[in-house]
Amino acid sequence: MKEVEQTLIEEFELFDDWMDKYNYIIELGKELPMIEEQYKTPEYLIEGCQSQVWLHADYRDGLVFFTADSDAIITKGIVNLLIRVLSERTPQEIIDNDLEYLNAIGLKEHLSPTRSNGLASMIKQIKLYAVAFKAKEC
Repeated sequence: MKEVEQTLIEEFELFDDWMDKYNYIIELGKELPMIEEQYKTPEYLIEGCQSQVWLHADYRDGLVFFTADSDAIITKGIVNLLIRVLSERTPQEIIDNDLEYLNAIGLKEHLSPTRSNGLASMIKQIKLYAVAFKAKEC
């Protein structure tokens, strides 16, 4: 997990200004592991996001796999920043991750208040999935 975080930090360090970084986030949105249409329902919609964001988690072989989609391209990139690090991890790894890499790349300080709230809502939902899957392990 730390390797993926470090890779993301290094990728963002390649860009000098935030316009280039926003463009990179948009590119990341195009690589988002897409959610199946059957999960684009209100049940999988993340509350607290300005745009619509659907998140689905699947639990297989002790690992959590995330897929998502959004109606906003920048939001697709933001959710992919989370999925790249947290997908294919154990529930405990997801719960324990402090997501410090988001600060290291400067994301939180360069988001509007509404996007920051959306990011917090995405993180909360990912962690809730992890807690639910961890509870099933017991």
